[in-house]
Amino acid sequence: MNTTLKPLKIGKYTIKYPIFQGGMGVGISWDELAGNVSRCGALGIISAVGTGYYKKMEFVEKIVSSKPFEAINFYSKKALNEIFKNARKICGDSPLGANILYAINEYGRVVKDACEAGANFIITGAGLPTNMPEFTKNFPDVALIPIVSSAKALRILCKRWKERYNKIPDAVIVEGPLSGGHQGFKYEDCFKEEYQLENVLPSVVKESKNWGDIPVIAAGGIWDRKDIDKMISLGASGVQMATRFLGTYECDAKMYAKILPNIKKEDIELVKSPVGYPARAINIGVIARLKEGNAPKVRCISNCVAPCQRGREAKLVGYCIADSLGKGHLGDEREGLYFSGANGYRIDKILSVKDLISELVQD
Repeated sequence: MNTTLKPLKIGKYTIKYPIFQGGMGVGISWDELAGNVSRCGALGIISAVGTGYYKKMEFVEKIVSSKPFEAINFYSKKALNEIFKNARKICGDSPLGANILYAINEYGRVVKDACEAGANFIITGAGLPTNMPEFTKNFPDVALIPIVSSAKALRILCKRWKERYNKIPDAVIVEGPLSGGHQGFKYEDCFKEEYQLENVLPSVVKESKNWGDIPVIAAGGIWDRKDIDKMISLGASGVQMATRFLGTYECDAKMYAKILPNIKKEDIELVKSPVGYPARAINIGVIARLKEGNAPKVRCISNCVAPCQRGREAKLVGYCIADSLGKGHLGDEREGLYFSGANGYRIDKILSVKDLISELVQD
């Protein structure tokens, strides 16, 4: 039985429907997608990854080999400002988030850039952001939402934040191993029953109560209203969904509308990533070329993530994540990298954001 979805209060903001649209980069959730999601009453989240590619690198100071040069350009402040400005034209004063991976180079700078651009929420995963509050001291109204994969991770984070900054997270996202992109689990753990979202969520909810009442958002493999109700019954205050929004007209990476209705379940797989975590992607583009043995040569131009060590890890796994995601955004089917959650094959038709949210929230 459906229950009515209640508004979700986080920090100083109220989201009409307790649904986050997951941050997807490069160029998947930018102004058009995030702006429309927020306008429809859910939380639109802008990905701060690879903003240098926005509008075909129009806002980048230096381009080398048709790529944004160094982290200062790959994470372009000018482009991020423009994305927020255009999203605001769509959603007005409705809350907007920014997703910023902890593993990126210049993390602190990008967090400040997002706050200045007008983000109401900062969401961070791909590592445990123990110093996240450091960069938002001048922005007390911005809500901080880390992504964790266990109760232990939340406990460590709350302890550190409390000791160092006298702060606890405004909310927390717990992400299970069916999500698209980077996972917070070892490769083999992604398939084990005890690490599945419904088994991890209750312990994270329990831990959150030890620190006050931190809202817990469940993410990873959530598909429909039945899944939303199930997560709320397990103690979640809301959900985060990303893959469903790939199948919308407003998705900023238009290639997905063409790709997703034609893929099968077995086309989505876990791959190695230069970030050091397994990642879930579609077996086309650069992933398919790796198997053929003819992937493009790795040459680090954008210096995007710290764990990659200037292309060293990229060479080991066989592809550059910045270049491949950038090419995916630009529509290069042969060399692009296309992330998707485990349920991406279930997208058989493209909807508007408005219709998707209506479907998810109707009782």
